[in-house]
Amino acid sequence: MLNIGSLVIGAIALVLAVFAFIPLLGWANWVIIPFAVIGLALGAMSDKTSGRNLNIVVIVIGVIRLMLGGGII
Repeated sequence: MLNIGSLVIGAIALVLAVFAFIPLLGWANWVIIPFAVIGLALGAMSDKTSGRNLNIVVIVIGVIRLMLGGGII
């Protein structure tokens, strides 16, 4: 059950992260990354690894996007 919750949170965060790639919306990653960290915590408590891995990917995408935009843009 925790894995399903982690997958749902990760899917929502991934969709939001795609929209955050639009110029001037990079600030949204400051909200998306903590949201994905919550999903990562749920995935870490689960026996399966798919939810955890999805949230790790979302976090990496968000951090890279923040680095490219200088943290704000």
